Formats: sequence, C-alpha cells, structure tokens
Amino acid sequence: MITARTFAGKTYGIYGLARSGRSTAASLIASGATVLAWDDGEAARAAYDGPLTDLHAADLSKLDALVVSPGVPHEAPLFQKALAADIPVIGDIELFALARPELPAHRVVGITGTNGKSTTTALIHHILETAGVPTRMGGNIGLPILSQAPLPAGGVYVLELSSFQIDLTYSLDCDVAVLLNITPDHLDRHGNFAAYAAAKGRLFEMQSPSHHAVFASDDHPSAEISRNAPGIHVWFDAEDFGDQRKWPNLQGPHNIQNAVAASAAARALGIAPADIERGFQTYAGLPHRMERVAEVDGVLYVNDSKATNPTSTAPALAAYPHIHWIAGGLAKTDELDACLPHLGHVRVAYLIGAAAPLFGRLLDGKVPVVQAGTLERAIALAAAAAGPGDTVMLSPACASYDQFKDYEARGAAFRAVVEALKSEPLRDGAGGE
Repeated sequence: MITARTFAGKTYGIYGLARSGRSTAASLIASGATVLAWDDGEAARAAYDGPLTDLHAADLSKLDALVVSPGVPHEAPLFQKALAADIPVIGDIELFALARPELPAHRVVGITGTNGKSTTTALIHHILETAGVPTRMGGNIGLPILSQAPLPAGGVYVLELSSFQIDLTYSLDCDVAVLLNITPDHLDRHGNFAAYAAAKGRLFEMQSPSHHAVFASDDHPSAEISRNAPGIHVWFDAEDFGDQRKWPNLQGPHNIQNAVAASAAARALGIAPADIERGFQTYAGLPHRMERVAEVDGVLYVNDSKATNPTSTAPALAAYPHIHWIAGGLAKTDELDACLPHLGHVRVAYLIGAAAPLFGRLLDGKVPVVQAGTLERAIALAAAAAGPGDTVMLSPACASYDQFKDYEARGAAFRAVVEALKSEPLRDGAGGE
C-alpha cells in the first residue's frame, strides 16, 4: 500500500468505512498516524476490523483532517461540524496527492467528465501496459489507489476522478488532466449545473502551467474551463481519427471520443503512435459498458447497463444499425432528447421498470414500443423478435435502483439471462411481469 512519513504523528478522522475508507485507514495507520474511524451504517462498522470512534460525539479539534467518503454530502452534520471547527475535510485522492513527494519519480493522469471516464481511464492504463510502462489504475475505478503498491520510478498512476472526489481534493497536480465532456448530472448533489461544471474544472485549476490539459469536447462548459486552465492545452478532433473497425471493443461515436482523449493523453506522456494503435486493437473493454456478452443465432447481445442517463445511451444507439433496445429503470430526467436522433437504428424498444410509462409516452409514434416490465421478460421478447444481424442491447438511460441494487447487478442479470439463451432459448413472454 502507499504510505508516507508526512502522515506520521497526526490524527485523522475517517468517516465512511466502505472499501476506500478501509484502505485509507490502513494506509494512514501504516504511515504512523492515529485514526478515529466511523461509519453510520452498522454493516460497514461490522466489516471494519479496527477500533471505532463515534465521530459525531468526538472532539474534532484533535483532528488534523477529516477524511470522508466521496458519497458523503457536504450538508451532512459531521461535514459541517468539521468545517465549523476549521478542520480540513478531504478525500483519499488528496491524501495520495500529499504522499506523492515521497513516492518514486512518477507521473499522474487524471480523467474526469460526465460520460466515458471509466472507459478512457482503462484505455489509457491499457495503452501504457501495452507500451511496457509501469502503471496503476485507481480513483473511481478498480482498487482504491492508497491500497495499491507504489510504482517504481518512471511509472504512471491513471486516476478516474468524479466530481465528488475532486470536491475533496486540493493539491493534485496532474501531469496530464483529461476532460471528456460535461452534461447535466448529479444536480441533486451540486445544486445546479454551473456548480457541477465548476467541480470538474477544479482538476485543471490545480495543474502547473507546464503540464498538459486535454479537452475532448467543445461543449460550452468544457470551453469555459479551458479558458481558465493553466496547463498546456491539447485539443483533438475526432474526424479522420484511425479505423474504428479495427477496435472491436471501442465501437460507437462515444468511443471515438474516448479513443481521441486516450491518444492525446498517451502522446503527452511520450507513448509512440504504434503502441497507442496496438492498445486500441487489444483493449478488452469494461463490464457493463458496451460489453459484447454473446452472439446467439446471429444476434449480438450487448450489456451497456452503465448507461444511466439519455446522454450516455445515445451513442450506444448510434453504434449498431438494427437494435432491439431494452430501456428503463429509475429515470434521471423526464426526456430522451439525446436519444431521439438515433431512433432510426431502433427496431423495437422494450421498456422496463419505473420509467416504462414515461418512456412509452416519449417514444410513442417514433418507434414500436413493448411494455416488458422486467429485464428477463424484455430479453425474452427481444430474443424472440430479433434475427441475424440484429443487436439486443441493454442501454437503460436510467438508474437501476427501482429493480436492482446497482447498475452492476442489472448488467449481471442481463449477462446471466443471455448466457442461458445459449443452451436453452427463452420462449416469448418468459419471465412474467
């Protein structure tokens, strides 16, 4: 794990004991710090193997900082109590930033944006591995960065950074910072779109002027951030960029943008074009993101469960010409505007979950609609109707919480039903309502 002498002798409160909280506590304790750990959830407290301190009742003036999980809202009483006591409130990415001077010489790539962060992060990491560069991937993807072994000299840390994580970070000077795009999301947390965009922009405000800032979109918020970013600006145009047909797990227009951003970041790190292209061709993809699950009787089944809003679903609909589209869940918006230009690719929309009536009204008269109710029944109906050359795609444009624990559980359910199709195809209507 990553440790640093700078933490020794200090006292930190850890609020939130999920995976990142537990790894943060372990790193700080191994560094010689005193840790006061707490989680409001009984299950999380039970999973923690160290001593517990109810931080709500503790004297926070003893803390050098309160380290909170990214999901803790700023309005939380303990968060506000710490601020009122002039105690810094930070996250594990800030601790990593503070530990950097003690690590072997390295570089950091930080990737943010609304859509495409995970794919772009994993793609950059894969390109570096392909080129033989020591690398670790963390942040909002994979293992918490503090739990991973430090890289040898010359290594590159590749971090996916959400707006929640950036909000808790103050000194991360990325050698390469990447902004993919900004569209409305997490407005319940940030209050409004401007505040959400400003959170993304802070990643670039922390950069040194000699470092690289990669911008993959010319949307208005991205353009505004670029005007104030001190780093060396790199803009890449997706037109005439490589032969996407050679990249089996990077299909769709959104993956052109992801590839453009990854290429720009890799070039800024000095990676040769041949290594970048080889990385594109051998990239295996991520679960639940345009994941090619199987081909059954000439029909391709694609799991895009991570597409939890219309903006992220739109490019998935553009990726294949004949789609049986499974959509619905817990709607984040009351519109599907971003998807409308690509409905010519949709043969039938099979609607599930709480959003099914809303989506039915929005799609009425535009594409044939089937109110399937459940994911299992939607797959059964789509499998019965699809023919060779068609694609059955789960790209819900919705959160999953009405019927599933999270998007991963939803995607796993899709994969399991499709795997069953290989041996025993479901009959039309199987699964019930």
